[in-house]
Amino acid sequence: MQPISVVILAKNEAHILPETLRSVRMLTDDLLVCDTGSMDATIPVAIQNGARVIEEEWYGYSPTKNKANLEAKYSWILQLDADEVVDDILLQSLLNLKLDDEKEIFKIRFKNYLGKKLLRFGEWGSDEDIRLFNVNYAMWSEVSVNEKLVYDDSCRISVLNGFLLHKIIRNRAEYEEKIIASAQKTAEKYFKSHKKASTIKRYFSPAAAFIRNYFFKLGFLDGVAGFIAASMSAKYTRAKYEYLHELEKAGTKG
Repeated sequence: MQPISVVILAKNEAHILPETLRSVRMLTDDLLVCDTGSMDATIPVAIQNGARVIEEEWYGYSPTKNKANLEAKYSWILQLDADEVVDDILLQSLLNLKLDDEKEIFKIRFKNYLGKKLLRFGEWGSDEDIRLFNVNYAMWSEVSVNEKLVYDDSCRISVLNGFLLHKIIRNRAEYEEKIIASAQKTAEKYFKSHKKASTIKRYFSPAAAFIRNYFFKLGFLDGVAGFIAASMSAKYTRAKYEYLHELEKAGTKG
């Protein structure tokens, strides 16, 4: 095992959390699930699958992750979402790491699935993110509009072999539900940072998002799934600016 704490934020994730926890069970003795108000069986499911659970209010992605990471047993954090599964190659890469340089941070590549369909193109086709880092030199920015890891200038980035298998959704209805929730949270962040919902952003950005992901990023090569993914990206873009516009109107009235 490794001196790595796996930290997962979760809310109503009982249906998918067991697979995620099983994929890292051999990696560490510290699986930490931070529950942010689940109404389903997330907490007992997490405990049954070897995790310890803390309950926390929702402060936004970055602040909540930072609070959860303070409860970790180790300084090395593998930050996962509840719907991200570590594949066998990535698990071996993690098990073989020496972790003797606290200033090294690690990117992990993703394989994103729409239902059972692997998305090879479009917005989700070439996805990677920093997910393993030492909290002595890195943390999530609490001032950025977008969720972002900030780290010391002396840190160096490495890329791990293997993939995180990201199960985006089980069906289109679930996808739309996630999009609306994410759009609302993004609009709130934009509003707090004084970003404006201009007419161009509200009416032209959604079309631009679809064209970019479906045509320029070759999403059409993923067939029906590629069309759905590009359409949902456009819907998310439209929704976040509409919500932002509503917040601006409410602020003006107030």
